[in-house]
Amino acid sequence: MMLGRRRLSAIAVPALVGACGASPDPVLYTVAVRPGPTFPAGPRVVQLRDIGLASYLDRKEIVRSSEDYKLGVMANNWWGESLGSLLGRVLVVELSQRLPNSKIYSESGAINADPNAVLGINIQRLDTDKAGMLILLAQAAVEFNRPRRSASRNFAISRQPPTPDVTGQVAAISDAVGELADGVAALLQP
Repeated sequence: MMLGRRRLSAIAVPALVGACGASPDPVLYTVAVRPGPTFPAGPRVVQLRDIGLASYLDRKEIVRSSEDYKLGVMANNWWGESLGSLLGRVLVVELSQRLPNSKIYSESGAINADPNAVLGINIQRLDTDKAGMLILLAQAAVEFNRPRRSASRNFAISRQPPTPDVTGQVAAISDAVGELADGVAALLQP
């Protein structure tokens, strides 16, 4: 009798663990780089600090909405990398395109250079509202060191997703981040 229970346990426990862990593979998303206008001037070297994210956004799942005092999170739709790193990587590429005479480096990257400007960006909201519009609320601040001065700006960007699904939301996020890069590039002008 004791041997029978052990054999049953040996078969049942792995089957139960396998059933609990079995779920469809998550769908992974990334933000696409969007082209924008080029600016003739800008600091020679710009360091982009790590992106500051509202804590509710700092998760692997994509947040669909933060309306009505609750988070709408898509359990099986994930960012392909941490959202802060993803946004930082995309903004470095977009700012490099918009400021061709500047060298843009990420704070967390392997390259250390003496920056002429240090750029910080906080993302306060990045999800859809009740009407389905993508809302990006952000702050950007620049500390220039040659000559010493500072500049800052708040951004409130809204975009209509091309489709009501997660793919449409991510496309709208890509457009909104591109618009953010346009505004930040203008902020970096002398």
